[in-house]
Amino acid sequence: MNISESLIQWYSHNKRDLPWRETKNPYNIWVSEIILQQTRVNQGLSYYYKFIERFPDIKILSKAKIEDLLKVWQGLGYYSRARNMHYTAQKISSEYNCQFPANYSELLKLKGIGDYTASAIASISFNQQTPVLDGNVFRVISRLFGIFESTQTSKGRKVFKQKLFELIPKKDPGTFNQAIMEFGALQCIPNNPDCTNCPLNSICFAYNNDLVPELPQKKQKVKTQTRYFNYLYITINKQTFVEQRTGNDIWKLLYQLPMIESIKKLTLQELEQTNEWKDLFEGTNPEIDIIFIEKKHILSHQKLNTIFYKVKINKTNPYLLKKYMKIDIEQLPTLGVPKLIENYFKEINK
Repeated sequence: MNISESLIQWYSHNKRDLPWRETKNPYNIWVSEIILQQTRVNQGLSYYYKFIERFPDIKILSKAKIEDLLKVWQGLGYYSRARNMHYTAQKISSEYNCQFPANYSELLKLKGIGDYTASAIASISFNQQTPVLDGNVFRVISRLFGIFESTQTSKGRKVFKQKLFELIPKKDPGTFNQAIMEFGALQCIPNNPDCTNCPLNSICFAYNNDLVPELPQKKQKVKTQTRYFNYLYITINKQTFVEQRTGNDIWKLLYQLPMIESIKKLTLQELEQTNEWKDLFEGTNPEIDIIFIEKKHILSHQKLNTIFYKVKINKTNPYLLKKYMKIDIEQLPTLGVPKLIENYFKEINK
């Protein structure tokens, strides 16, 4: 059995109708691959359309404000992807005359483009024989050939990569890459795959040795950090206060309400005793809306416990004006904010 031909044939009959499969334009391929790095296709599809409509080519993206890009990205999470895209768009615009490098090694030099994305662009857009490695591909290859090497080690990745180099055809390697990724996404799924109707079951090591649930080797769980955020929606007349997140932390460059982070869940009375609270509201005569909204928000390695308080003040103080931006409340929807804060505003404005 020719595995490559079987996968491509399966793909031609079963592939999903997705917009980035209608083009070999490296810009569109790049946008789709970056969006789908940490996002499911059904969620990423609407973002892809929105992104391409707002930034149809690399030149327009390179000239956009980072705040505009983050606003379009809002809700997708892993915002470093968007920041890296903006940086890379500017580099391609200035150093490559708005043309993507046409080979794998040059693509790999660009910020935010790793082995997987470089391989996808090089094979699909430039017909290079560069196999892709993502979670779906690891799963297919591990089960098909009985590979027990960890996907999390450089040694393991080399084993998988070598096997893929044996399979990827010189003719149309991009279609092969898309086929094996789609096969893992639709047929060789993580749990309870329909192995009896799999076109490769006769040669599948895992299926023929009752090892489908065991492969690929399970990832080691990453320890989750728990954090406590106390957000303060401070209003004076028809204005409020925001800040832009900086530093090497979650949601970098997104806007948020004034926030006090604590090491445990605080009652309102405990919150009012913190130095941050006293700095924020000294001399402002705060009126606290006792009705607060509590939410939990799960990120990849962080669990956020958040409470939102609405606080009305009748005057400001120097600390508040120096540390935060004072804006009209009606400006809030125009800012790129974490999904958590967007949902809060939706809830209070019902």
